[in-house]
Amino acid sequence: MKIAVIGGGAAGFFAAIHASGNGREVTIFEKSPKLLSKVKVSGGGRCNVTHRPMEISKLVKNYPRGEKFLKRVFRYFSINDTFEWFESRGVQLKVESDGRVFPVSDSSQSIIEVLLSEAEKLQIRIQTSTGIKELNPTKVGYELITDKGVYRADAVVVATGGHPKSEGYNFLKSLKHNIKDPIPSLFTFNTPKEPIRELMGVAVSDGHVKIEGTKLNYRGPVLITHWGVSGPAVLKLSAFGAEWLHEHQYQSRAIINWNGNLGEQDYFSQLNNYGKAHPSRKVYSHALFDMPSRLWEHFCFKSEVEKNQLYGNLPKKQLNRLVQSLFCYILEVNGKTTFKEEFVTAGGILLEEVDPETMQSLFHPNLYFAGEVLNSDGITGGFNFQAAWSTGFLAGKSTYQHIHE
Repeated sequence: MKIAVIGGGAAGFFAAIHASGNGREVTIFEKSPKLLSKVKVSGGGRCNVTHRPMEISKLVKNYPRGEKFLKRVFRYFSINDTFEWFESRGVQLKVESDGRVFPVSDSSQSIIEVLLSEAEKLQIRIQTSTGIKELNPTKVGYELITDKGVYRADAVVVATGGHPKSEGYNFLKSLKHNIKDPIPSLFTFNTPKEPIRELMGVAVSDGHVKIEGTKLNYRGPVLITHWGVSGPAVLKLSAFGAEWLHEHQYQSRAIINWNGNLGEQDYFSQLNNYGKAHPSRKVYSHALFDMPSRLWEHFCFKSEVEKNQLYGNLPKKQLNRLVQSLFCYILEVNGKTTFKEEFVTAGGILLEEVDPETMQSLFHPNLYFAGEVLNSDGITGGFNFQAAWSTGFLAGKSTYQHIHE
């Protein structure tokens, strides 16, 4: 019994491992010379394996596309199962304060090694530098036209990841499946005309960012970069707003409240109270609201506050402008930048054409999908890997149920 797994990433390896056993011949085909390359660079080389254990109803809220589909998938392989799988094989995991989960070793190599060693133990065949040109259904299975010849399989798991361009899905053309054109998800906002870029490296821990004219908003850390703004709040907002931003050619206005705990009136009252308590202190020199001093000085300059201006007699016009900078800072967004190497796409195989109980195609028996090749994606924080482990597990296990050996 031959099973082909197309893609040597997280979902591909997990599918191959769970499809193995009972004398089955499982082969992973990877078009590049490297295996698990995304695992290697994830989390700055530490590999953000998953997110802290949470109930499925909360977990699925972290997927801009695929929430209902994954709700059913995660019943079969949950975050707790991910912990158990890796830790039972000697990879201890730790939960950081923001909920992200990493190996205790702080090295993605720990994750790579356990996947490779499990594959070796199960005698999974691995063919690198072997791209798939065509995947054709036959009367008894599938024919894979590869760079290195023809391979025939009884079942196939497609786990090729997301593609930046729709041509990446060309090898699936002989199938009946519809593919949603890929668009980027998880990116930073470029603000080429904004002077705030001069403050690159400055960050706030709890900002609130929204896109003007929409309901799209997210709260969390905001980082100023050489290109514009980034950080978890912006990246997560880009994921939920991926389709809207794509339609608007990445031209928009972002509105930032630099302290998500505070409303407009909170800023006014706290500034007034501080002015009464410390009338002789200089506004420029005494930053409030947990603002980094460089950012505070930028707000003062933008609000036309004089260098020697005292809190005790801050003119109303400058006070209003300062509050607007803090609560409602408007940035002209013009373009995007991919976030490090952690490239994520929205788009791929339509979820309504796949059975969430098995990951099997609704059009082709013994054809399964796993990972980002599906039109499903998560925000940063380990959610895309959790989807890869869960869909890979289910696709691999399901090959047992459907092939009559």
